[in-house]
Amino acid sequence: MKNQTTTVTEFILLGFPISREVELLFFVFLLPTYMITLLGNIFIIYIIVSHSCFYTPMYFFLCNLSILDILFTSVISPGVLDNLATGDKTISFAGCITQCYFYFFLGTVEFLLLTSMSYDRYAVICNPLRYSTIMSPSVCIGLVLFSWVDGFLSVLYPTILTSKLPFCGSNIISHFFCDSGPLLALACTDTAFIELMDFLSSLVILCAIILTGYSYACTIMTILGIPSASGKNKAFNTCASHLNIIVIAGGITAFIYVTPSQKETLEIHKIPSMLSSVVVPFLNPFIYTLRNDTVQGILKEVWVGFREVLVRRGRELLSRVSKKDH
Repeated sequence: MKNQTTTVTEFILLGFPISREVELLFFVFLLPTYMITLLGNIFIIYIIVSHSCFYTPMYFFLCNLSILDILFTSVISPGVLDNLATGDKTISFAGCITQCYFYFFLGTVEFLLLTSMSYDRYAVICNPLRYSTIMSPSVCIGLVLFSWVDGFLSVLYPTILTSKLPFCGSNIISHFFCDSGPLLALACTDTAFIELMDFLSSLVILCAIILTGYSYACTIMTILGIPSASGKNKAFNTCASHLNIIVIAGGITAFIYVTPSQKETLEIHKIPSMLSSVVVPFLNPFIYTLRNDTVQGILKEVWVGFREVLVRRGRELLSRVSKKDH
């Protein structure tokens, strides 16, 4: 048994049970999705940093969320793309444990950050006169730091325990990345304690979802008390983008991970995991920018400037060609 455990140096990510042709088609779909995710979130970071009108708590959190989305999707997508392109589905033991840790670390941070953003929306609608005091720069920085530190610590101990497990059977992980459930299923020892630790860690996300729901319940009650219809619409628009992300991400994550045992339901978790790690970071830039009038104005300015540059360069090129002809 001990001799067998020392030989396990890599795992095979089984992924989806699809043909090689479908894998290549999936690669063609996933590559532009990943690139657009990176470019979209980088654009959000750029406009927030470069325009002083975005120096507010909401956009401070949004900038951090974009950074987090870039890191989160980059934990999974490059490896999946490499597996699809080359057909090589192996991953080293250290790489598997590292991927597992950063996936849950960054995922936990994202939910805590979304909870902080819901508190910001609660403060701006329910306590508008005290908003600048409640959401002071020190409070905003403290909330972001708490999100990162809590996410770092909450998944550290279960990951250390998982890295010390003996693996003496199959090294095939029935997933497209190193998820904790499929990884624990390969261990040749009792993993009940680690599953309990994973479940307790997932309660951090569950608590974040509950706090977010409570914040929005109070916020919606306040909005419903606004006498004018225009005031209600304006208040709802302030929260709509963030609430959409919470519903999508929270629903998917609660379905996958907030369960005591995952060994019996590994296969049905693959599609929701793909949505959580690839699609949600892809949607975030569009959800937060397309409903924002200020961002739309900046997009128009950027497009107009880009079009003017293209027209000017085209005229210069035509003038050079005409001079050569003469």
